[in-house]
This record gives sequence, C-alpha cells and structure tokens, in this order.
Amino acid sequence: MSSAKLGSVIGASFGLIFVLVNTGSLPAAVAVLFRILAVLAFIAVLIAVVVAGRRPTPAGVDRTAAGGFTLGYWLVVVAEVGAIAAGLAVLNGPLHAPQAAVAWIALVVGIHFIALAVVWKLLFFHGLGAALMLCGVAGLVLAAAGSAVSPVDLVGGVVPGAILLGFGMWGATRSADSPVAKSVP
Repeated sequence: MSSAKLGSVIGASFGLIFVLVNTGSLPAAVAVLFRILAVLAFIAVLIAVVVAGRRPTPAGVDRTAAGGFTLGYWLVVVAEVGAIAAGLAVLNGPLHAPQAAVAWIALVVGIHFIALAVVWKLLFFHGLGAALMLCGVAGLVLAAAGSAVSPVDLVGGVVPGAILLGFGMWGATRSADSPVAKSVP
C-alpha cells in the first residue's frame, strides 16, 4: 500500500474517532445519524483504498517521493502529543475549561498537518491543516464565550472528523500521478 493510501486510512480512522467520541452531547437522533454516516464514510474509504490498490501504478510515479515514517514525521508527532498533553493539562487544570479540550485537539492536529505538509512537501496538507485549525479556533472561541458543550463538540470535534473522513476519501481516490499527489519542490 502506498504511503498516500495508508495516510488516507489513518486520517479516516481519526476522523471516525473524532465523530464517534464527540457526538455524545448532541441530541440522540442527530448523534446516531452522524455516527452512522461516519462509519459508512470510513467503510467507503477502506473500499476505495482496496480498489486503488488493485490499479497499476502509472509509469514514472515515485510512490516513495513523499510521506513515510521519517525522522521529521516522528518529530512532528512527538511535538503534537506534547502540545495536546500540555494544553489539556492547562484546560483541565488552571483554566477549568474541559469543554474546550476537543477544540484544542483539533487545533493541534491542524498544526500537525501544516508541519507534515512542510516535512513531506505535500501541498494539499496545508488545506487540511488550515481547515482543522479553523475548526479548533472556532471551538475554542465558543468555549471561551461560555457556549454550551454541544456547539463546541460539533465545531471542534464532529466537523473536523467529517473533514478528515472527506480528505481520507479524496486521498484514497485521487490518482498517484495527479498534480496534488506530487511533492512540491
């Protein structure tokens, strides 16, 4: 499996988790609907990855050009885990704002994708990172303004989950020789 397709599965997995975990504060019927849609979207990503894996690789495409579990990747992940842990400690401790946790996580995950865009020289990760960061910031603003938990969970958790699922599908179905699949110089 190419690193792009593996990345699609990983991204979609986290998208599914975001939706499943953050729908609890929503009305029951809405939560169930979002959970079902997320599971169906995740299954669709898996099917797309399997189907894509059966297609031959176009001539001249270097599947190792970008991505992979390089030192740069691991440095980004370690920084991400540290930032999430530190932020959650502050939110749950001195700020007494546990409702903002999901938005903080979305913000940090967005920054993580911006960093990976640089490390892997993949332009389309900038868009994914920016979208997740916007959701995180919006969720933090809602939490700081004293909003109920459900809007924070929706903006900071469910929407980022849907975005990750959508990007997972996009990554699973795009051609390995498409312009956005290629690394930037």
